[in-house]
Amino acid sequence: MRRFLTFDDVGLVPKFNKIVSRLHTDIKTQIGKDSFKSPFIPANMDSVIGPRLAQICKERGAPIIFHRFAPIEEQVKWVKEFPEAYMSLGVQESANNLEALYETGCRRFCIDIAHGHSQVVIDTIKKIKDFDRENQVIAGNVCTYEGVMDLAKAGADIVKVGVGPGAACITRMMTGFGVPQFSAIRECSSAKHDLLYGKSIKIELIADGGIKHPRDAVLALAAGADAVMMGSIFARTFESAAPKREVDGKTFGRYRGQASSEFMNEYFGDTKKRQAEGVAFDVEITKSAVDVFEEYEGGLRSGLTYSGTNNLDNFRKNTEIFESTGNFMIESSYRN
Repeated sequence: MRRFLTFDDVGLVPKFNKIVSRLHTDIKTQIGKDSFKSPFIPANMDSVIGPRLAQICKERGAPIIFHRFAPIEEQVKWVKEFPEAYMSLGVQESANNLEALYETGCRRFCIDIAHGHSQVVIDTIKKIKDFDRENQVIAGNVCTYEGVMDLAKAGADIVKVGVGPGAACITRMMTGFGVPQFSAIRECSSAKHDLLYGKSIKIELIADGGIKHPRDAVLALAAGADAVMMGSIFARTFESAAPKREVDGKTFGRYRGQASSEFMNEYFGDTKKRQAEGVAFDVEITKSAVDVFEEYEGGLRSGLTYSGTNNLDNFRKNTEIFESTGNFMIESSYRN
């Protein structure tokens, strides 16, 4: 039986540091053909990403990936406003929406379903690449070496990693399937390495889900991810697309998984034949998206100095990871 680990099961060993200040670190990352100043991405969910949050991403130099659960007319508007954004496609409506988005100028697409290591995803990747070989494609979600290999060989430029770790996801509780996110990233990173050095195929990985604190994002990058996607973290911001309401002077947003009964009833109608693998719940809105970027980028920059490295490439190569007991997180957390 194999052993898999979550973010809470591991830590990083500090190394000798010659960097004068964390401000001297470089957290740029490469996603497809594009370089980004920030490796943090709001999840492509209907209660997370919208034009307001996308504008913050643009200003911060972070990737933008819009969700697909809006009328195609609205999605076309997003492409016109944010031509650098990735637009999400489902495997069912991909043909019609692909053409409409492409004609508007979109050349970046994201295909992600709950179980991305599937023939329908492979076929959709090929369809997008056959439409125009220059189209950039994010595909997922997967959590295994083989999943990355198959999607990359089909033509995916970037693979999204994560089956079941999201705050609003209950796939593992409903089905028993999924791999703890830290180990999933490590497994997928091995495939990324073997593709590059064995077949000269270069891909990037986006770690999607399981992030509770900046340390988790730092660990995801140390494990081999090129970028980190976060849903509930960004849903708690004033600029998120989550519907807002005021209660006793506090602001709350409605965060929901795309496989929740609440979302499926609204989007698909009768869900009797669909088993929910997500939930919906209220989150308190306490900060701006700028605050989130600064918090997570600050944690990452500090992390680089503790590792004695000044950029993400060196960080991944030189960081020492250890497995811990449960007491490590108790000792590491705030207490009074």
